[in-house]
Amino acid sequence: MDTILIAVGAGVLYLVAYNTYGKWLSRKIFGIDPNRATPATVREDGRDYVPSKREMVFGHHFTSIAGTGPIVGPAIAVVWGWLPALLWVLFGSILIGAVHDFSALVMSLRNQGRTIGDYCGDIVNKRVRILFLIIILFALWIVIAIFGLVIATVFKSFPQAVIPVWFQIPLALTLGWWVYKRNGNPLAGSLVSVAVMYLSIWLCSHFSVLQIRSDMLPPFISAIGFWTVLLLIYCFIASTLPVQVLLQPRDYINSHQLLLAMGLLILGIFVAHPKLIGVAPAFQPEVPGAPLLFPFLFITIACGACSGFHCLVSSGVSSKQLKNEGDAQYVGYGAMLLEGMLAVIVILACCAGLGIGFNGMTGAEAWLAKYSAWGSASGLSNVMIAVVTGGGNLINSLGIPAEFAQGIIGVFIASFAATTLDSSTRLQRYVITELADTVKIPALKNIFLATGIAVVSGLLLAMFDVLNADTIAEGLKTGGAGAITLWPLFGATNQLLAGLALLVATVWLYRRNKPVWITGLPMIFMLAMTGWGLVSQLAGLFNPPEGQPRDLLLIFIGLAIFILEIWMIVEALVYLMKLRAKRAAGSTLPELVESA
Repeated sequence: MDTILIAVGAGVLYLVAYNTYGKWLSRKIFGIDPNRATPATVREDGRDYVPSKREMVFGHHFTSIAGTGPIVGPAIAVVWGWLPALLWVLFGSILIGAVHDFSALVMSLRNQGRTIGDYCGDIVNKRVRILFLIIILFALWIVIAIFGLVIATVFKSFPQAVIPVWFQIPLALTLGWWVYKRNGNPLAGSLVSVAVMYLSIWLCSHFSVLQIRSDMLPPFISAIGFWTVLLLIYCFIASTLPVQVLLQPRDYINSHQLLLAMGLLILGIFVAHPKLIGVAPAFQPEVPGAPLLFPFLFITIACGACSGFHCLVSSGVSSKQLKNEGDAQYVGYGAMLLEGMLAVIVILACCAGLGIGFNGMTGAEAWLAKYSAWGSASGLSNVMIAVVTGGGNLINSLGIPAEFAQGIIGVFIASFAATTLDSSTRLQRYVITELADTVKIPALKNIFLATGIAVVSGLLLAMFDVLNADTIAEGLKTGGAGAITLWPLFGATNQLLAGLALLVATVWLYRRNKPVWITGLPMIFMLAMTGWGLVSQLAGLFNPPEGQPRDLLLIFIGLAIFILEIWMIVEALVYLMKLRAKRAAGSTLPELVESA
């Protein structure tokens, strides 16, 4: 019964928040105007700026921001107890995460659909533009490396998920043709695609001949290396195609796949009504081998409550597709609340769902088998097993065979990681071209060269053990450890990016004479918590356990990002003080020149 109350209560809370705080922000603070022209309509180019129906944009936006963040993060964080994870997801997503996403989207809509790293130069100064673009470049570099590895790990661990995930590509191409060439109904086309996709999951779960196992791959490369290379080749193609051809329809299909999977999980909670209290501890601040609850809870959960990556999707992708500014709350604020709901369900699956049964154990014994210590809870494979097993148990309670249920969850995770991966590649292309424009290197504005740099650098970072191998071939055969070691740094960098985006939004609101506490208080909290976490991680990297060498690459990336962020914060605060002095002296603040 406790799991049912939590699931229902979370849903009601999010609905109330959307229709109260969300509407107030939309109307009174950000001044959303349905009659204002949007970048998609003014700058339509058939490739990136594409006026689209709001449900298509919502699907593309939601699946891009979701990825595996609200799955992996909460699945690790419950090691400290389900209560702090649940509270941060609920209130963090409403008061910080959704505000962050919404503000980034609105600012981009008013600034030609440019990324936040580019338009922040108009809001603050040109130095901040360069600093923020470089920070984003580093952040997306890490995201591409990590999410390529996440999908490759799912493919290796759950071979029944491989064909259904790749089968999404022809389904998405067909849907894009149906909607944009034949003027077909997008909802009907997407539901048919999901049905066909679920049929492929069932077939691959029942017939082993359709499962792509690691021993079927070339012997000269590891399974992780093979899938990572193939995924990044796909990303190059997908990120250079017009957005409405593949990325947008694929994400729209995935949005309905998510809603169906979430519906099955919630229905499983109602049918199985598994116990939460007594299975997993509500609060467990001290865990063997784990970092401190504060600040690492807020870094670990990331996308389930607030994520800096979201400001890039809002400003770099979604703002180029909205054909009506009136849809901004629905996409920017609403999608984050739905992601919070997903994180709530993951928490319940990894606690109560896992307690239904794991390797012959039930209840607290089953939970402790995965969460007795930090090492058993934090590994990527361990997290995937906890989510797939717990979620599979809930779906299995509906009478769906266990193999099929686990296949549904495995495809669900891999599909969402893929949407983040290809969107990140497209965003990295935008950032590279915007930097090229800033530093006057025209060659880098070529979309194919910029995308090539994005995917090759991501592959090298994911497999950076190749730098210590005798040959690249040997590195690919044994590599993949690179992105695993990057995961903690990804969390801190991602959250600091959110703090910086809120800093830009605070300056924007101040220049518009709007209340700054809306973004200012979340900004202070995010910068304080995640700055604390990054400093702690850097200290650990400088002083590794005895017998282990210093990881110089992680130290370099972490220090570079930290120095750039401190510089950017100082620049923005100095500018704010100048604005405050002008206002106190009765002078008029510099006019914000904004247009679609």
